[in-house]
Amino acid sequence: MIFSELGCLMFAEKTPVALPAAAGASEVEPHGADTVWGRVRARLRAELGEDIFTSWFARLDLVSIADGVAHLSVPTRFLRSWLHGHYIDRIEAMFAEERDDVRKVSIALREAGQKVVLARISPASPPAGGPSSAPAAADVVVAATPPGATPTRAQDYFESSPLDRRLVFSTFHIGRSNILAHSAALQVVQAAPADMPVYNPLFVHSAVGLGKTHLLQATAQAVAANGRRVIYLTAEKFMYGFVAALRSQTALAFKETLRAIDLLVIDDAQFLNGKQVQQEFCHTLNALIDAGKQVIVAADRSPADLESLDERIQSRLAGGLVVEIGALDEALRLKVLESRIQTARMRLPGFAIAPDVIAHVAQLVTANGRDLEGAVNRLLAHATLSGGPLDKEGAELAIRDLIRTHEPKKVKIEDIQRLVANHYNVSRADILSSRRTATVVRPRQIAMYLAKLLTLRSLPEIGRRFGGRDHTTVLHAVRKIDGLVARDTSLAGEIDHLKRMLQE
Repeated sequence: MIFSELGCLMFAEKTPVALPAAAGASEVEPHGADTVWGRVRARLRAELGEDIFTSWFARLDLVSIADGVAHLSVPTRFLRSWLHGHYIDRIEAMFAEERDDVRKVSIALREAGQKVVLARISPASPPAGGPSSAPAAADVVVAATPPGATPTRAQDYFESSPLDRRLVFSTFHIGRSNILAHSAALQVVQAAPADMPVYNPLFVHSAVGLGKTHLLQATAQAVAANGRRVIYLTAEKFMYGFVAALRSQTALAFKETLRAIDLLVIDDAQFLNGKQVQQEFCHTLNALIDAGKQVIVAADRSPADLESLDERIQSRLAGGLVVEIGALDEALRLKVLESRIQTARMRLPGFAIAPDVIAHVAQLVTANGRDLEGAVNRLLAHATLSGGPLDKEGAELAIRDLIRTHEPKKVKIEDIQRLVANHYNVSRADILSSRRTATVVRPRQIAMYLAKLLTLRSLPEIGRRFGGRDHTTVLHAVRKIDGLVARDTSLAGEIDHLKRMLQE
């Protein structure tokens, strides 16, 4: 997991906070323990290099060695999680080599004025599928703020969204719908620290369940594994952290924490609300991009469609690379199903589905990747409870609630504007402009008419998307074209043709 407690590494003071020895300890050897810890630190520095050691181990302190356990402490949850996910096995091995009776390493979170609970953090052995399929660590260090106490640092409020260790590049399946987004994400991962980002910001958008969060988390974890500083946040986490920092008067620390990283990843940007929050988000974007730091943002629609966002943010996001992850084609759905079924076999070795049944399910379940995962769970349950092999009819019965009727294509106002502009040989900029010539007014009115007919947008929303026009202008256009269609069969035919093209 990657936590935005990263800021604590930069802002925490150097003075260590003393921790009590672990409960039930039978012996504590300060002098001998310090000697062992000194040798372990020296080996870590020599093996990993000065930069990595300074970044991740300089604030790691030894508390005690007791009952075969080396108790260490760190000042931030981020640092504890990072060491747990990347270096715990190596630290344990070094302690065991330096001292035979040390079998485990435990890391606690140290906070002044807080109760610290030591917890075992050595990860469990990964499943047969390898590290990429291992679930996120479940062990937790609890640091309880005393009742009535008010946190005074931005980091006390500003915790990163957790990363799922299953969502990595090795488990991301590539098809025609996502190959461009995948390639752009790989460029971010492969860039050298000194390189200026090629695509900045990188904006990824898609409907629900098509893999954008998987791609973002895979990118964040891969970049962090290269030793670079990463913060992954949902829009909700960003808003919570900023508002909490304002209330605690630690907004400056909040800003400095964000601006001191190498990669900022914001997911679900469509939920960013509030004037102050959006202003700070815009300032953060500008500061990071101008400093050559990479920014990746994801949402459920393109920047131009995020009406709730400030125009400056929309413009900044659109100024980078905007890529869409489209619907999963049948070949990609088949890949995802086969992968999910292979994972399910690890839990139930006898679980098997014939290839023709898998292909049949891939044809039936077309909505998104989450429905495919749900289909595998239903097939697994059906096979477990019935005890017999699954044929096509049985599979259909098991997944009947996931088989959705074909829904009309969701039409975007931008698509309407582009299609109408091309059809009438004008530019989209002309349609959005204030020009009043007949060659522009009629296409503009037709585009407004189609926007009202084929989308769920309100008249004021449509007006804003057509160059900031008033809703009465849109209403006039709709009534005008409606009247003309009733009298002019040629125009009615043109509009029917445009409707079919937009809905195909």
